[in-house]
Amino acid sequence: MRDLRIVFMGTPDFAVATLKTLVENKYNIVGVITAPDKPAGRGRKLHESAVKLYAKSEGLNILQPTNLKNEAFLNELELLNANLQVIVAFRMLPKVVWQMPKYGTFNLHASLLPNYRGAAPINWAIINGETKTGVSTFFIDEKIDTGDMILQEETEIASNENAGSLHDKLMGMGSKLVLKTIALIEKEKASTTPQKEIKDIKTAYKLNKDNCKINWNDSLDNIYNKIRGLSPYPAAWCTLINGNDEIDIKIYAAEKESFIHSKDIGTIEASKNELKVAVTNGYIKIKEIKLPGKRTMDIKSLLNGYTFEANAKML
Repeated sequence: MRDLRIVFMGTPDFAVATLKTLVENKYNIVGVITAPDKPAGRGRKLHESAVKLYAKSEGLNILQPTNLKNEAFLNELELLNANLQVIVAFRMLPKVVWQMPKYGTFNLHASLLPNYRGAAPINWAIINGETKTGVSTFFIDEKIDTGDMILQEETEIASNENAGSLHDKLMGMGSKLVLKTIALIEKEKASTTPQKEIKDIKTAYKLNKDNCKINWNDSLDNIYNKIRGLSPYPAAWCTLINGNDEIDIKIYAAEKESFIHSKDIGTIEASKNELKVAVTNGYIKIKEIKLPGKRTMDIKSLLNGYTFEANAKML
């Protein structure tokens, strides 16, 4: 049985679940590497990462390098004398870092690799209408999410699931998969397989304003999947034309209704309790929405105080 000295690297909530699992299972965490504190909010106060907050509560040794190739950081990392590094939702590592520990550096990724390599695998699996996804562990190499696989586990994506609920499901699954992976490494039983080379590999591109915009000319299913795949963060958006107003809005929840109609794409139908947008072969029924400067609200709350003109439409 190997005596493991682990360095953990991660930043957001998704990574906290795994770090917490390792602490609760009494693994020797000799260091935690996380992002530097960043100004956030109106007061621009320094914001500590979710991983840092948890690591502080457990009295763990924390490093927050701005440059992973910095000599002072590399010296600090070497002095920790770790023999295994575990990476969950962190940034790309330079070779000098991932090659350092004797037993390697492995990563947890929230997809069924080789599909959905990249920054936003949870969102893109839903946006693309997948019915299953999962979590994978692999040893890091010089490219992004391409290293030899250790373990993989899959789960179904419900037809009404959004990115938030899937994130939480995969977070729990991922922490358990990391635990299994470490146990194999500890017992010298970890075997690896190269990732399959497949045609038309699907990529989890970084989300930006352009790829979060709703195209109302798209199919009913694609629009519905985009809304739930971007909810609750960063949220799908579009432009609302209402009389003389032209504003950008965010849509957090919707339902789809198949229906043959002759209305122009983007036409809005508003009643006392319902807001529908005409799309090809149906309607998108908006359930949660956010107007600029307002809080997110359910559609009944919006319709109580907001009037849609007869010619209102979504662009």
